[in-house]
Amino acid sequence: SFEGRVEVYHDGKWGTICDDQWDDRDAEVVCRQLGLSGNPKALSWAHYGQGSGPILLDEVECSGNELSLDQCKKSDWGQQNCDHIEDAGVSCDPFTGTDLQLYTRQMRSGTVRLAGGRSPREGRVEVYYNGDWGTVCDDGWTDLGAQVVCRQLGFR
Repeated sequence: SFEGRVEVYHDGKWGTICDDQWDDRDAEVVCRQLGLSGNPKALSWAHYGQGSGPILLDEVECSGNELSLDQCKKSDWGQQNCDHIEDAGVSCDPFTGTDLQLYTRQMRSGTVRLAGGRSPREGRVEVYYNGDWGTVCDDGWTDLGAQVVCRQLGFR
């Protein structure tokens, strides 16, 4: 729910973005546009798999302060010189790649995350304990428990 190939909807169709000029400032804008917080990382070379259909954007160059990709400098819609092997991706997760491995080694038991939801603000509650992630049984689960998890994750 925090990472994947970036696809945009324009003129009635979904398409991908070419990774030419793609960097962490562009990722920051994508994460902001999706309402995600975390450490934005741009990923290139179809890191999350090749898309299909049109490649709708190329040469995206955001300053990082824009509210949406539409406000960034970019080629005209549909004007590109790429193949899907260059599809751009983004991770908005604060704990990705080697950061995740380092964080997992240093993680305290009782750290929580949400998994499998339709958005970053919902999902199955998972708890890190003794080096592994596990689920939480719903026996006795109440709104109070949900409030604690939301507060622990930084949601209000």
